[in-house]
Amino acid sequence: MPGLGEGSLQDKFTRLVDENRELRNELAALRLRLDVVERLADMDTLTPLPNRRCFVRQVERVVSQVARYGEVATVVFVDVDGLKSINDHHGHSAGDAALIHVASVLRSEVRAGDLVARIGGDEFGLLLDHLDEVSATAKAVALMAALQASPLELGQVSLTIGLSMGLAMVKPEDTVETLLARADGRMYAAKAAQRSER
Repeated sequence: MPGLGEGSLQDKFTRLVDENRELRNELAALRLRLDVVERLADMDTLTPLPNRRCFVRQVERVVSQVARYGEVATVVFVDVDGLKSINDHHGHSAGDAALIHVASVLRSEVRAGDLVARIGGDEFGLLLDHLDEVSATAKAVALMAALQASPLELGQVSLTIGLSMGLAMVKPEDTVETLLARADGRMYAAKAAQRSER
């Protein structure tokens, strides 16, 4: 019976080491791809902002922190006024430009640790950590003023974009659903109030 020589054991060991190295490299490449997919799953496809999925996950985190530690935070729902009219009169690319413009202004006017997300259609969500409702209201007024002072330039047309906002301070007894429903309801009430003033 032929024996296994030292050379053939060394060859097998070398092959196993090489295969192991290749598998580690493939695994590292897969992890990188998975990280990219995870980031993309949390990003809005139009604006450079997080999407609703990411926003809700961060709100869940803050709701549990407020319940556990009594921290302070406010959620703001933002609706872009007149987006349908922009789409109808200037085309959908103008509507997209308006959403990108609003996203840029909102992001530039909040603190680095605050979350601004596009949560659907013409709606954005802000999560203002460690900010009570009074301070968040002042921030909302400042955001609307910043947008008014920064019209969207579309060729020869300059569009001033308005916002309707609804604020809800996170309460210890809140669930994500009750908090978001409260902010959403206040945003729609603000929108209705603006319509009745016209």
